[in-house]
Amino acid sequence: MARRKKVYEGKAKILYEGPEPGTLVQYFKDDATAFNAEKRATIEGKGVLNNRLSEFFMTGLNAIGVPTHFIRRINMREQLIRAVEIIPLEVVVRNVAAGSISKRLGIEEGTPLPRPIVEFYFKNDELGDPLVAEEHILAFGWAAQQDLDDMVSLALRVNDFLSGLFLGVGIRLVDFKIEIGRIWDGDYMRLIVADEISPDSCRLWDIETGKKLDKDVFRRDLGNLADAYTEVARRLGVMPQGPTGVTKPTLIN
Repeated sequence: MARRKKVYEGKAKILYEGPEPGTLVQYFKDDATAFNAEKRATIEGKGVLNNRLSEFFMTGLNAIGVPTHFIRRINMREQLIRAVEIIPLEVVVRNVAAGSISKRLGIEEGTPLPRPIVEFYFKNDELGDPLVAEEHILAFGWAAQQDLDDMVSLALRVNDFLSGLFLGVGIRLVDFKIEIGRIWDGDYMRLIVADEISPDSCRLWDIETGKKLDKDVFRRDLGNLADAYTEVARRLGVMPQGPTGVTKPTLIN
């Protein structure tokens, strides 16, 4: 039988056409990138961990009424998702100063912010995904004002959910990035959380030690990335044994 048609390939995932109209198969790769793909590596088992962790978070969000594109996991590296029109913005929620906000504003990394801050970045690798203001978004037609209000509301609800979840296992949610897409039910349009939620898209620090359990381990050469992600999965009870011995499955036909 023929392999599925590839729809899109990004730095960490591949999208294939789904078995039914309006669906896609999302495949998680073992590739790790940083600094807009200037730094690259292959981390065995990373795709398995991110698939299972993203399934865990998306399922939890669906259960509390935060809509996502996730339908079900297919196997250790693939999940069935709804096809959405991605809004060309990365939505970042920050609880603690780290990364670019520390550099931009001169705030010491690790400083708690007075409230969660929502930022928008224009999705364009060639430009380095620049920070943009709501005025840019409205002027260039990337989203309407109601869309922006709904995106902020969705992002803050995701933040509440994830912060509590991680706090319960001794992890501080420093910040995270989500993407949001549009879907239509007839003439009615609604926004849902898309892409993935995993240690690739979050900053996660151990509350007691400050140890980093996210992609900063790779960015800053702080140790083994798969070990850090496995620790997150273990604490959450997602994959108690980790991805040891797992190999890439054949794509579904």
